[in-house]
Parts: sequence; structure tokens; C-alpha cells
Amino acid sequence: MRGNPDGKLRVVLAPDSFKGTLSAAAAADALTAGWRSRRPDDELRTCPLADGGEGTLDALGHDLPASCWRTADVTGPDGRPVRAAWLLLPDGTAVVEMARAAGLPLLDRPDPLHATTRGLGELLAAVVADPAVRRVMLTLGGSATTDGGTGALAALGARFLDADGADLPPGGGALARLARVDLSGLTPPPPGGVQCLVDVTAPLLGPLGAAGQFGPQKGASPAQVAELGAALARLADLLDGDRAAPGAGAAGGTAFGFAAGWGAEFVSGAAAVAAAAGLDDALASADLVVTGEGQFDAQSMRGKVVGDLVARAGRYGVPVAVVAGRVVSDGDLPVARAVALTDLAGSVEAAMADPARWLTEAGARLADRPPG
Repeated sequence: MRGNPDGKLRVVLAPDSFKGTLSAAAAADALTAGWRSRRPDDELRTCPLADGGEGTLDALGHDLPASCWRTADVTGPDGRPVRAAWLLLPDGTAVVEMARAAGLPLLDRPDPLHATTRGLGELLAAVVADPAVRRVMLTLGGSATTDGGTGALAALGARFLDADGADLPPGGGALARLARVDLSGLTPPPPGGVQCLVDVTAPLLGPLGAAGQFGPQKGASPAQVAELGAALARLADLLDGDRAAPGAGAAGGTAFGFAAGWGAEFVSGAAAVAAAAGLDDALASADLVVTGEGQFDAQSMRGKVVGDLVARAGRYGVPVAVVAGRVVSDGDLPVARAVALTDLAGSVEAAMADPARWLTEAGARLADRPPG
């Protein structure tokens, strides 16, 4: 391991979230506390990561001052008011998390036909009105909706009309009656454009599309899945866009709507968050990177946050240590060391009952014997 001449190590602590237990930011703090308890003089940089879904705001805002955070009062997915936060990065990038305005947890009960993305559009209207915003990074995970993003686009000035020229009511079900789309009043995107962070490759339509694959997760019955699929097909017929594009079906077709209506581009969530977090700059001078996730296995290397990090670290020749709730391997893993919280705690139940404690312990043990 390289290290500084005085023996200090430069360590980057860059975990993903431990789904259902700890956010990426909390995991990074626990690992940092454990490492500092053994090697207080090392140069540590926390860099919580995310896949571009829920948790992205907290990950990117971890080390930023309160002045970078903004809020707006918007319409929730069921029409009730919601206060949604967004983040303004120092380079003028606005990070907007769809789940804050139109997420499934905001509903008392799922409403697949009527849940709306309107609040997301209201949030984006507030974002683009800020003169400091140069571009938007929109995360699409955790949505409650299957309306093709039409509610959001309507809040930004678009109109979705029935055969009588009346505006359609909220929700994806109403799109079956769509007769005309009018984008002439649409608020323009910021000068640097809009990135939709997607972690799925689903097209808009079909059994693997927005309704077919994800509708049941949002409470849709088989009949409602078919109804929503037909409604989204009607939208695709009238809104010029690539319905077959990988990722178009993300967030109930919101990715399709924003690509077609607002010129958004699809990007890998993990890669975009890593870039926004300055991960490459951190790795360029690091001696070791410590990452983590709920379960580390062969799937982790296939487009997930940890896999992306391992590939990046390899380009800089930086060894990687992984701390995970569980480590599953039938052969060699491409990391310097892998630590399982279940092994430290003695059982899955004990590890999940107090993950921060065992992440702190893992950080301390890695510091006692740094890999590399």
C-alpha cells in the first residue's frame, strides 16, 4: 500500500445503502468512526454512493452545507400536499429525487390508475426557476405512478387533452382517453439539460415495460396492468419518443415522458452519482477504498454501485475492501478483502438489529490490518 511518507493512509469510504437498515450516508459515518478509532491520523474521505434511486439526495448531500438544500411544497401522488427537498450542488446541478414528490411511501394505499406525478413537475418548476440551476439530475426510483410522466409535464405547462379538448384528470388510467398533446406552453429545461438516472432497462410497453413489469409492485391487478399498458400505448402514439428505448419504462414511464417532452437523456444511476460525488478525484490519490452494501455476491459486479466502484478503483490501481451484511461467493471475489457483518455479529438477526454497531466494528478491524 502506498501511503504517505509519514505512514498515514488516504482512505475513501464509499458505501451504497444497506437496504432496509442504513442509508449510504449512515453506513459511511459508521465505517469512518470505526476506522478513526484505530487510526485517527489517517486522511479519510467519505463518499456515500447510490444507484440513482431513493437515497441519492442524502448520499450527495452528505458533506454539503445546509445552504445547498432547498424545499418546495407540492402535490403528492394522491393529491395531498407534500414538502419535497432537492439539492443544489456547487456546480449548478440540481438533484431531484422523484420519490420525494411522487413516491410509493407517500400513499396510504396504492392507487395504480390515479396516482400522479404532478408534484414532481411542481418541484421541477421551482427548481428551474432558481437562476443558479444549470442542469437537472432526476432520480427515478421508488415511484408510486404509472402515468408516463404526464402529470409532471402538465405541471410544467404541457396539456394532455381528451376528444372534447378538456384536460385529462390525473393518473395513468385517464390516458386511454388521450386525443391530443400540446407542448407549446411547456417550461423549457435548464441550459445544461436534464439527465434521468435509471437503473432499469425496461422499455415503455410490453410485459417487461412500465405497467407489465412494475405495475403489480404499485398495486395494479392484472386487469389494471392491461389497462395501464393500453393507456401508455396511447400516449406513445401521440407523444413522439422512443417507446423501445432501454429505460423508457422507468418510474411508470416517466423516463419516456421526460425524454419525449423535455429532451431528457437516460444515464446509468450509479455512474452519474459517482461522477457527481467526485469519486474519480478521490480515487486518484487514495491508498484504499472501503465500500459496502447489503449483500455482496457475483451480481454486485453487474452494473450495481459496488461493481461500478470496483471497476473505477481498478483503473487507478486502488485496492478495495467490501463490508456487506452477507458475503456470498463460490470463488474468488475481485476485491482485496470482504467482511460480512453476519460473521462479526454471529447471526443475520444480530447484524440487522444493530447494523451501525457492526459496520463500526468492521471499519475498526480493517484499520487494524489494512488490505492492499
